[in-house]
Amino acid sequence: MKKAIDFIKPAVILLLVAAVVALVLGLVDMMTRDRIEAIAEQTKTNAMNAVLEAPSYEALDVTGAPADIDEAYAAEGGGWVVQVTETGSQGAVTMMVGVNPDLTCSGISVTKSSETAGLGAIASQQSAAGDAFRSQFVGQSGTVAVTKDGGTINALTGATITSRAISTGVTAALALCESLG
Repeated sequence: MKKAIDFIKPAVILLLVAAVVALVLGLVDMMTRDRIEAIAEQTKTNAMNAVLEAPSYEALDVTGAPADIDEAYAAEGGGWVVQVTETGSQGAVTMMVGVNPDLTCSGISVTKSSETAGLGAIASQQSAAGDAFRSQFVGQSGTVAVTKDGGTINALTGATITSRAISTGVTAALALCESLG
């Protein structure tokens, strides 16, 4: 009988500790959920304004769009902003792509990325190299590709896969906006 108690007592203690930790985590989640959602919404709005400034944006139904299209918005005054997620070298690369009414790219903003620091991560950094890379997309139309693939985009050194992913995302956004008319 002593041996059974030796196993039950630590199990009960572990169960109680786990229950307390779960309760605390649940309370923290309840207390921070609204603030986290507000910050995420503000981050999205900032990214949208960075690629195509407009007084407001109207969400569009993108049901049936290619899988890499997450969301699309019509900008008040003309143009669109499209959120696209492509696969980079280290995982998903999510970006906002602004599209002018003439179906040219007005800018891109990489909002989420897990690319390699010092290589693919440069695409999302606010730095001279990051800004120079992203600025290449402004004015692009049709199919956008890196120079290795016959396009005009100079890939980030050592980050061709990331550069291709962003080029593919911009192409997808431009194609969606063309289909929207």
